[in-house]
Amino acid sequence: MTGPTPPGAGGVADLEPLWRSREQRAWNWYDWANSAYYTTVLSVLFAPYMITVAGKAAGCGSSADDTCDKTVDLLGLHLAAGSLPFYLTSFATIASAFVLPVVGALVDRSSRKRLHMAAFAWSGSLFAALLFLMRGDHWQLGAFAVVVSSILGGCSLVSYYAILVDISTEDERDRVSSRGWAWGYLGGGLLLALNLVMVLAHGSLGLDKELAVRISLLSAAVWWAGFTLVPVLRLRDHPPRDVVAGSGRLLSRSFGQLFTTLREMRAFPMTLTFLVAFLFYNDGIQTVIGVASTYGSKQLGFGDGVLIATILMIQFVAYGGALLFGRLAATYGAYRCILWGTYAWMVIVVLAMFLPRKNIVAFLLLGVAIAVVLGGTQALSRSFFSLLIPRGREGEYFGLYNACERGTSWFGTFLFGIVFQVTGSYRPAIVALIVFFVLGAVFLLRLDARRGVEEAGNTAPAVM
Repeated sequence: MTGPTPPGAGGVADLEPLWRSREQRAWNWYDWANSAYYTTVLSVLFAPYMITVAGKAAGCGSSADDTCDKTVDLLGLHLAAGSLPFYLTSFATIASAFVLPVVGALVDRSSRKRLHMAAFAWSGSLFAALLFLMRGDHWQLGAFAVVVSSILGGCSLVSYYAILVDISTEDERDRVSSRGWAWGYLGGGLLLALNLVMVLAHGSLGLDKELAVRISLLSAAVWWAGFTLVPVLRLRDHPPRDVVAGSGRLLSRSFGQLFTTLREMRAFPMTLTFLVAFLFYNDGIQTVIGVASTYGSKQLGFGDGVLIATILMIQFVAYGGALLFGRLAATYGAYRCILWGTYAWMVIVVLAMFLPRKNIVAFLLLGVAIAVVLGGTQALSRSFFSLLIPRGREGEYFGLYNACERGTSWFGTFLFGIVFQVTGSYRPAIVALIVFFVLGAVFLLRLDARRGVEEAGNTAPAVM
């Protein structure tokens, strides 16, 4: 299985731009495919359902929620049922921080990145499908499945991001990444909308709520696996270029890869500067998204209907936000747009602090602002970082990029929790997150974008 062959290869006409465009469209479909898992499973349905199932096992009753302080036993640890899903996802992110750079180093040496991506995606979707079997008070299989599927999903993204460099020139990178991210929001939002309708209207469909949730979890796994076929069949194999030879045996190279990459990155100071900036502002973004429903319900007094509508609105508006930032990057450059995005996030968290209680219009308008900036900053961060990677080490560096995104994403929630505990209010807790965007902006301002691209041996885009 070698993938399609470019038409006209070896002919007089240069059809490479057309073939590259075809691959870019195929590449976008993996954003569409995997986003269903991250929205339906990890962001919305898994945590409350796991709390309910684990709560029954702990003796909290059938109406168990996150206030249940009774414990379940996990590998000898007694963990509160209400906290179990958060411990599981935290463990998965920390484990990913060590696994992903290893996967990246192996991807760099492969001429079949698309098959690596597919293998990780289909394995991850298989474990995600096992969540369907979590029912009653049997939570153990679900705990194992969500950890493994989350790690495998991250592994698939390392290959996916590395392919971006193979199928696009430096000047095309922002547009391609933004369009892919937009497709991800659209696909993830579409399946989430269908699943929320099924869960909320389960009685009308002849289902009990537990079965409706389980079918929704299964649908995300099937969606992920099924749509992964599109890029697998339409992408080409690209031979590795400028591969850095490894020393030592495979295991010694692999398990030391994270620290080796960090040490060698000192030769690329602008790349390291951006990675530190990304670590801070991305942590702020992830925390805002993660605590938004809590802030809306506990501090602003909104019910589930308003919160669900806002979640869906953000998914679909973020589609337009990603495309908008892609167009802005073509005029002003990705670096400036990312910097402006961090400024916008500062304004958003300050406005969030002063939102009046139960004012739906103000809450929805802020949700629109979040959606527009959310899609744009994340999409352009991916494409801009690709310009700062030395050729032949895309997988290795994107592995580190994803490790930073996942392994440090608890800083913001930790700060949010500490401020709430000290003040007793979510308002100062939400505005405290501004520190992450300020630090991100500080490091971005220290970054010389053109120098970073040239140090990595890449060609600077026409607009930086």
